[in-house]
Amino acid sequence: MTQNEAREVSNREVKSSAFTAYFSEPKNAAQLYSALAGVETAPEDIVIRTLEGVLFLARKNDLAFTVKNKALVIAEHQSTVSENMPLRSVIYYGRTVEKLLEPRALYHQKRIPIPTPEFYMFYNGGTAQPLERVLKLSEAYLEKTEHPMLECVVKMININLPAKHEILEECRPLYEYAWFIQRVREYQEEELGRDESIRKAILDCQKEGIFAEFVREHGTEAVNMLYTQFNMDDALDVRYEEGVEDGYEKGVSAGRAEGITAGRAEGIAAGRAEGIAAGRAEGITEGIAEGELRLLIRQVCAKLRKGDTPDKIAEDLLADQEKVDRICSAAEACSFDENAVYENLRTGEMNND
Repeated sequence: MTQNEAREVSNREVKSSAFTAYFSEPKNAAQLYSALAGVETAPEDIVIRTLEGVLFLARKNDLAFTVKNKALVIAEHQSTVSENMPLRSVIYYGRTVEKLLEPRALYHQKRIPIPTPEFYMFYNGGTAQPLERVLKLSEAYLEKTEHPMLECVVKMININLPAKHEILEECRPLYEYAWFIQRVREYQEEELGRDESIRKAILDCQKEGIFAEFVREHGTEAVNMLYTQFNMDDALDVRYEEGVEDGYEKGVSAGRAEGITAGRAEGIAAGRAEGIAAGRAEGITEGIAEGELRLLIRQVCAKLRKGDTPDKIAEDLLADQEKVDRICSAAEACSFDENAVYENLRTGEMNND
């Protein structure tokens, strides 16, 4: 992947998801916390603390906010359940608290009061999951102890509409978000494309008065956030396993070479771990980029066959005009063979480099 491609992927990844933007509105965050904690919460009690540009596995943490400066809520919205959620949460917690404190305050003798942390993960993926589940950091420890000195507990809540979790009745904004996601899925089950499914779901929202205020207030930006969110999910579904496998193999090789060079058992272990981690991250990033490009090629070719112009295609797909033009040229040269179009674009980028 070229440096330009890497920058483009990074820029897309750090955009706020629709979930982040929706619940970064204090009135929605207040209703969410009221449902979670069972206490009445007003919008003025909420201060958004989401950190800008903090990435975990190439994705930005979804949401963090304090409630009356007494509670610190850190939440992620996921379509897959990651066993590493407690580890991600504790890292994010540390970085968030750093922003809440004065740099020199840690060296004071007097105890510093800090908000009580609460960690949540809102799940709406397609794999069956229980209504709730508790994930603990200590479950990842190599040596288990009865009372670990550091613990982080993350509560997973299944917000899929068919799961009928009671929080959907108690928090209207969360219900409307889940309703929208469910409607997109239903259209996809009818074998409509992702873009058409999102468009139809947005129209349904406007008719039913659900999620409509958010789309109306944020306009095109809201639509872009929804497309970005589903693009990321599609790309991860297509390329995640291949990217992890390829990255793992590269990482093992790099780690072994570094460890052998060091010539010590400690060096081997450290080098292998570092290599595996770097290789996995590289593989996932490249896999996501390839998955997104192949998805765009498929969409562009389909619209070209219908007779759409490159300008109209770029507008409909909310895609970069220059990239759409290159795909259109390659598609005509390769007789709409999607694999050949992908290789044509990759070859052209390598020659430009």
